[in-house]
Amino acid sequence: MDRLYNAFTLFLSLLVEAIPFLLLGVLLSSALLLFIDERQLVKNLPKNPILGSFIGSCVGFLFPVCECGNVPVARRLLMQGVPTSVAIGFLLAAPTINPIVIWSTWVAFRDRPEIVLLRIVFSLSIATIIGCIFAVQKNPEPLLQPALCNRLRYLMTQKDRQPLWEKNEAVPALLQSGTYILGQSGQPWQSSAAMPLSGYRTSTKKKIDSKKLRLFLDNLVQELRELGGMLVIGSAIAASIQVFVPREIIISLGQGPITSILAMMLLAAVVSICSTVDSFFALSFASVFTSGSLLAFLVFGPMIDLKAIGLMFSIFKPRMIIYLFAIAAQLTFIFTLSYSYLF
Repeated sequence: MDRLYNAFTLFLSLLVEAIPFLLLGVLLSSALLLFIDERQLVKNLPKNPILGSFIGSCVGFLFPVCECGNVPVARRLLMQGVPTSVAIGFLLAAPTINPIVIWSTWVAFRDRPEIVLLRIVFSLSIATIIGCIFAVQKNPEPLLQPALCNRLRYLMTQKDRQPLWEKNEAVPALLQSGTYILGQSGQPWQSSAAMPLSGYRTSTKKKIDSKKLRLFLDNLVQELRELGGMLVIGSAIAASIQVFVPREIIISLGQGPITSILAMMLLAAVVSICSTVDSFFALSFASVFTSGSLLAFLVFGPMIDLKAIGLMFSIFKPRMIIYLFAIAAQLTFIFTLSYSYLF
């Protein structure tokens, strides 16, 4: 009974910690839906996959969201037509490459500035490399959920679209989330169904503003419903593992340079702590673990934890998530082990 009580307490604490950042991410996603012209966005992105992945990784500096809030933003970028490599770069790097996390890491490790610098460098490098790897896959359908693939196929047929509230002709309805699009009558359509070709007509600025607000609120509610359920599942799994896999077992593995890195990577995935405060958690192990293992915790945790995996199912197919997890783990291990042996 005590274990169940502890698991429920951890479950609630994970939800309380994650929901504000999920809400921030959904707010940014809804804003991107209304105020970003995907034609200009895609047009201005570099064609080079390496540069595109790097730019996607750096975009996180403009959107200060953690691993709970970056998923809806990444999904919206994909639905706006952004290449998969750019979205993956953002998804993996945004929880670390943002001003809030950089500042909190500096506060925790101000006497070890190399930790702060290398966390940024390693996170950017890993996100860019993984983005480049998946840039080779020209057809994203084996990677993405069917609803996103339907949206991308639809965008390919609409080269000269205007924003929904500006065009005075019949225009396609705008995709509201990973599952639904909004028809002319205001009723949701399944994205797997045929795309409706009727849209809205606008005549006054008041009608345009009202329409934007309605689209914003509809998208906000819909994405919170979809992603909130996945967050609950991910938090429940993370809480259960924390209770039934005692932290002492993981820590006891960290006696050597290799096992300590593996132990801290496993701990990062299990505890599912938010990237805005994970540096203080890692600081508590500074007297026991090496700098390389602390870096492994700080780099790997924001990329892949159980809450984030639950949310990623709204974007990627399970096989793709396994690929992301495996490649991110291997690169983190190689980078941090090299640092441990060289410095």
